[in-house]
Amino acid sequence: MKKKLVSMLLVAGMMISMLAGCGQSPSDTEQKGDVSGDNTVVSGNDTVVAGNGAIDNLVAATEGTVELTLWCSETEAYQTVMKKLVADFEATYPDVDFNITIGAESEANCKDDVLADVESAADLFVFPDDQLLDLVTAGALQSVDATYTYNPAEANAQSTVDAASVDGKLYAYPLTASNGYFLFYNKNYLSEEDVASWDNLLAAAEKQGKTVGMEVSGAWYLYSFFAGAGLEMYRNEDGSNTCNWNATDTKYTGADVAKAVTEICKSKALVNCVNEDAQAFALNGEMIADVNGTWATPGFKEAYGDGYAAVKLPTFTVNGEQVQMGSFAGYKFVGVNAHSKNTGWAMLLAEFITNENSQKQIGVATGEGPANLVAASSEEIASAPALAALSEQSEFADIQRVGDSYWGPAATLGETLVEGNYEDVQKLLDDAVAGITQPVAQ
Repeated sequence: MKKKLVSMLLVAGMMISMLAGCGQSPSDTEQKGDVSGDNTVVSGNDTVVAGNGAIDNLVAATEGTVELTLWCSETEAYQTVMKKLVADFEATYPDVDFNITIGAESEANCKDDVLADVESAADLFVFPDDQLLDLVTAGALQSVDATYTYNPAEANAQSTVDAASVDGKLYAYPLTASNGYFLFYNKNYLSEEDVASWDNLLAAAEKQGKTVGMEVSGAWYLYSFFAGAGLEMYRNEDGSNTCNWNATDTKYTGADVAKAVTEICKSKALVNCVNEDAQAFALNGEMIADVNGTWATPGFKEAYGDGYAAVKLPTFTVNGEQVQMGSFAGYKFVGVNAHSKNTGWAMLLAEFITNENSQKQIGVATGEGPANLVAASSEEIASAPALAALSEQSEFADIQRVGDSYWGPAATLGETLVEGNYEDVQKLLDDAVAGITQPVAQ
């Protein structure tokens, strides 16, 4: 049931195609009467593609101030680059009076915050791919039936387009193809041999009085141990989960993996910490390696300086054998709120911040890999250590498809394994699996 990722960035680099600039129309209630302008084209995927006439019509039909709210990551890098892109967007249409607000929204919480009050949520928002189905089911996303300036179904890696679609219909604009994790490290302290396994990594850190970080108690990261050992956890069509982390008849049992995680956490060099704390510990010189994602690139580049490096996740010891850690991986999208009062302008802005040039700027600013084929192949992006590490880890990564009942029980399991305060590991796993696989309330 698990779908192994091919190396997303490598594939992107091999699939470069020169794209002609074109566009599609919005489905804004006020613009539905004329979406094509004077230069309509129909692409091979049946998406209506329009010329500049559609934009001219939108501008002409606009009266008063265009109010829009954009939600994106709260990180400084994202907020900074989005402010620049929004300013560039406004400058592109000088005859229109805009009031565009950029809100700081955790991507992990985006779906829940949108669905809490869809009509009051942002006009457009950045969210991870595993939230797409619930947003579509709730009617919160405007489908991308038409665009103004380029065709996202042709410009982006096919895997991102497929992940942004439901039953063949595109519901969001692909933005990044790097929503996964790997190991940042300081090569002034650690060798390639050190970072190849948890045993070597922790021994090297202990010897030097330094630390290594990983949010082991975080459900997103805990998955990597069980998945690496061949155990499964995935979402079913009804939103529930299938999970065998308590298996007793597999090559590596759930108990074997659980005990291995606790052994790692017994090291005085291991720090169970979240992203922000890890970057702070790296900046003050304490932490010389951390399991994290591309969004943390600016912080670790600053902290490690000329020692900055990244690599796939280490192996870990299970029953005396070295087992490669797995991981979650996925994409980030920009969605347009189906209840936006300015759907046409929201869609045009969504296109602008996900086009080739904008994806490249976002990639350079944040360290995340673009979904756009041409942007992903640029020298600035392709040569990035973090993206090379992500590409290396992608061989062992599974696309993130997780039902909501996974997160709480898995986090509780992670916290218990970190603390090591359990007597019956099988009961601990049985209880966790019961929570993870509980039926979806009707």
